[in-house]
Amino acid sequence: MAAALKDLVEGIARSIVDHPAEVLVTETGGDQVTTLALRVAPADLGRVIGKQGRTARSIRTLLTAAALKANRRVSLEIVEDR
Repeated sequence: MAAALKDLVEGIARSIVDHPAEVLVTETGGDQVTTLALRVAPADLGRVIGKQGRTARSIRTLLTAAALKANRRVSLEIVEDR
């Protein structure tokens, strides 16, 4: 089920950004929580975060709803590569 959550985040991010080929979602599994790290092109970082973080918050809300349905706990980190 974690792969489906990863695909969900990747699909949402690819539909938002200008450079969809540079979207990368990595998964780090823990005992309690699975962490998904979202990396996008530096030019697309603002698109993924959105004004006052609204887009990022919406992605996290959708991810949380899908994770609850699968009885999992998932967190999303948006990683800025410099």
